[in-house]
Amino acid sequence: MGRVRSWVVRAGVGFWRAAVVVAVCMLVPAVWAGAVGLAVWCGAEHPWSWIGPAVIVCAGTLALAQSVCRAVRALVARWTGTAIPGGYREAGPVMQLSTGYWWNGFSYERSRRDAVMDQRMRLWWSDPATWRDLRFAVIAPFTAGPAAALPPAALAVAALGLAGVGPAGSGTIGRLVGAAALAVAVGCSPYAWRALHRVAVRFLGPSAAMVLAERVDELTSQRADATVAQAAEIRRIERDLHDGAQARLVALGLSLATAEALMDRDPEQARTLMREARAGAAASLTELRELIRGISPPVLSERGLVDAVRALALDVPLDVAVRAAGPLRLDPPIESAVYFGVAELLTNAVKHAGANRAHVSLVRDETGIVVEVEDDGRGGADARPGGGLAGLRRRLAVFDGTLTVTSPHGGPTRVRMAVPCE
Repeated sequence: MGRVRSWVVRAGVGFWRAAVVVAVCMLVPAVWAGAVGLAVWCGAEHPWSWIGPAVIVCAGTLALAQSVCRAVRALVARWTGTAIPGGYREAGPVMQLSTGYWWNGFSYERSRRDAVMDQRMRLWWSDPATWRDLRFAVIAPFTAGPAAALPPAALAVAALGLAGVGPAGSGTIGRLVGAAALAVAVGCSPYAWRALHRVAVRFLGPSAAMVLAERVDELTSQRADATVAQAAEIRRIERDLHDGAQARLVALGLSLATAEALMDRDPEQARTLMREARAGAAASLTELRELIRGISPPVLSERGLVDAVRALALDVPLDVAVRAAGPLRLDPPIESAVYFGVAELLTNAVKHAGANRAHVSLVRDETGIVVEVEDDGRGGADARPGGGLAGLRRRLAVFDGTLTVTSPHGGPTRVRMAVPCE
């Protein structure tokens, strides 16, 4: 009894999904049929009288193709869990120049509205995804559409046969035809809609050229971000050297010169200046060591990522627990990026979240390294543009890494960093 109920439920869900697939895939052919019907109703006696219906067919197909494809992607993702990326080109910024004109990446316009409209039209026309959507809108009605239409059509035949209406008549043959059609409708309902998944994966995914173009754009953006980050880091090091160690070394040189001049006249004052110079030299050495630790911590290169994170946890005013399966040795750039990422997340937990405890987990799997940092702070963290988390995400993207933030209001905040590596 349980199996029968389960099969009935599956058949009902499958029938509903098949009906939805038919409605979505046959939307564009419905426009075609409407245009042809309009032409016939108006009396298409001359070839030129089909110009209007042809315009309706073309305009309707162009207007509905992208909406149909978006709906198909949403249905496939919801029913099967397969995410099919759209691959659409993103519009660039529209900027106003000093001349008063607006630049949209393609042309100059007098107003922002005209610039945005021109950008959308040019982007839509030049985007390969537009023609891919048009191809799918034409292919789907002849592939996924007929397969999904089988259960509704069989159910309609079954209803007519059991009611005694149709070519089979109202006798035994009609009932047999109705029963057979009903069996076909129930039997194929759980599977008929699945043709949409195969057709969508085959024809609706981004092409190799689109993936390559998207990858080139992504790498270009990453290169620009890396260049900006490198320039900012060089400026920071220069500023730290200028304001710290360099100033102390200049003062040290002046103190030594003064002590040398006072050596004969006032030996006691010269010894005092030399003691101060020695203290200044020690302070300069400490600052240089701190600066070097900020650039490349010695413990990271000597002991590895896990020990470096544990040493970092001892310096943070939090109760930090570090968990790792064992020693991890990665490429130095990846180790450095992950280390400073953990350092930034722990600093955020102290400064912004008001946390008392934190937990750091480092796991190496078959694809790369996964680092999770969780704190018991107030939550509400987000990777807003220009923020620290957005910058961390850009730095990890250089290595094809990802950053996932889960931070509801009230906490806890959980940040997951994943970087692929051998």
